[in-house]
Amino acid sequence: MEWMEKADAIVFGEIRRGTRADFQVLKDAGIELKGKIALANYGGIYRGTKVKNAQDNGMAGCVLFTDPLDDGEVTVENGYKAYPGLTPSCYDFIDGPARNPSSIQRGSVRFSSLYSGDPTTVGWASSWDSPRGNISLYTPSIPSIPISMKDSLPLLEALKGHGVSAKEANRSGWTGGFSNITYDSGPAPGALLHIDHLMNGWVAPVWDVIGVINGTTDEVVVIGNHRDAWVIGGAADPNSGSAVLIELANAFGKLVAKGWKPRRTIILGSWDAEEFGLQGSTEWVESHLPWLTTSVVAYLNLDIAVSGPRTSFSGSGELHTMVVEQMKKVLFPEGWGDFPTLYDMWHNTTQGEIPPLGSGSDYASFYQNGIACIDIGSDGGKTDPIYHYHSNYDSYAWMSRFGDPDFKLHKAIGQWLTLIAYHIADDALIPWDLPNAASVLQSYLSELNETITDSELSKDLDLAPLGDAIAEFEAQAANIAREWVEKSAKAVLRAAEILRVGN
Repeated sequence: MEWMEKADAIVFGEIRRGTRADFQVLKDAGIELKGKIALANYGGIYRGTKVKNAQDNGMAGCVLFTDPLDDGEVTVENGYKAYPGLTPSCYDFIDGPARNPSSIQRGSVRFSSLYSGDPTTVGWASSWDSPRGNISLYTPSIPSIPISMKDSLPLLEALKGHGVSAKEANRSGWTGGFSNITYDSGPAPGALLHIDHLMNGWVAPVWDVIGVINGTTDEVVVIGNHRDAWVIGGAADPNSGSAVLIELANAFGKLVAKGWKPRRTIILGSWDAEEFGLQGSTEWVESHLPWLTTSVVAYLNLDIAVSGPRTSFSGSGELHTMVVEQMKKVLFPEGWGDFPTLYDMWHNTTQGEIPPLGSGSDYASFYQNGIACIDIGSDGGKTDPIYHYHSNYDSYAWMSRFGDPDFKLHKAIGQWLTLIAYHIADDALIPWDLPNAASVLQSYLSELNETITDSELSKDLDLAPLGDAIAEFEAQAANIAREWVEKSAKAVLRAAEILRVGN
């Protein structure tokens, strides 16, 4: 199946991050959006949502670019050399840590926040003979294309002095990192853009690879990572995660060879087609849903395990405490800062804040079906070498030069994940912190209340039943935690009595 998408010789304008609020700024200023092409900066929200917002505002297409503002201090404009670099003789590399101005961030723009997986089988598992639905609700109907920093400059330059200025927009982040660009919105007289897409579409198989270490059948831990990449290398995304998953499998395999059997079954998943909207993991979940929702105690996700030195994770509230405790047991690699453990690095850079999970990796389908999930890894900060996400520069050469030259970060993340998996799979009691889960749910409810209060939804939504349910969960979680403490105390006293009598 082949089709063409066009946005031919159309006036374009800059929409900054492409959020609903950014579009509203232009509409409030009286700028006509219908039929024009949006020029939007990566960052802030998922790229597919930017395209959807452009489509919802009647625009004819969307062009996405990367701005140096998102790279912190490490930019060519600040005097850093780009990666990769060449001497004038073109034989010797002089690599720098900054983003290459020609790098392009690829990526799916399907509406994954609405639904992940096969967009033709929404709500049911995909197979060769599955009935196919209409994909228009979950994929864009307008063309879009990503471009590099370098290629965005003439477009931004053409808009100077036209439309809404950064000052008039009065929004944080409207001005980017190009020193010679004013970031006016346009449109500008005579500034036309042409987008021409020729695409092929077909139904093809995806291949998940599943490994199992048998424990009890009614309690299961799933650990997963996708193996498909947008680019040839994919050293960080996904292969840093794949390397860690393979080493974890190797470690557990050695334990099994020595006679170990985990209390809970461990499933290892290597997911296919993650970059096309989490298809491999979503379809696997949909194929096994009744069993998963009654048996899986946790899903542990790896995606970009290493793209910098700063330890990070997000996840369900019931797993926070245990994940942090395991972090304290892993030494932080030398050469990346004066931090004794992964925990010290993490706490120094995050102040202990744990972000919620979104919908951007293979945990999504597990999480949306009520399964406790975490997503772990390490990334870079404002002063670290720039990771070329979804670019051909995400290569082994970059990883071995800047990302993790001696691969000690890979080892540390692997040790952390293995400890987490081991304790969830083999502790007598599943290491959930239910009171913390209740506290996290209360914080989510508070944020939801704030969001809808400022919108038109406030008059249509009654959150009282949700609040009551969370309050009930909070009370029951406190009761369970108290029972656990009492039983643990009694067990300690019994053990002490046995020792005393024995002596």
